[in-house]
Amino acid sequence: MRALFLVIDLALQLYVWIVIAMAIFSWLVAFNVVNTRNHVVAMIGDFLYRITDPVLRPIRNIMPNLGGIDISPVILFLIIIFIRYVIALYILPNVY
Repeated sequence: MRALFLVIDLALQLYVWIVIAMAIFSWLVAFNVVNTRNHVVAMIGDFLYRITDPVLRPIRNIMPNLGGIDISPVILFLIIIFIRYVIALYILPNVY
């Protein structure tokens, strides 16, 4: 059982890095640093979008419109941190 929760914790940590990569990629596209007409860049962007959008979309639907600012990744980070603390403190108290 402990191994299962450690794998869940690792998956949550990996997902945080994927969301960070998506945020950086979206900034690079917005500031025209990378060109999405490049096939490799478009594939990377599509992969990151498909991985992160199903989780970020419900958060974006709940939040009010803040103009051009998207803070849904920050809300997602807070939710993931909360889940990881619950796992660490209540389910696996002797690991951390």
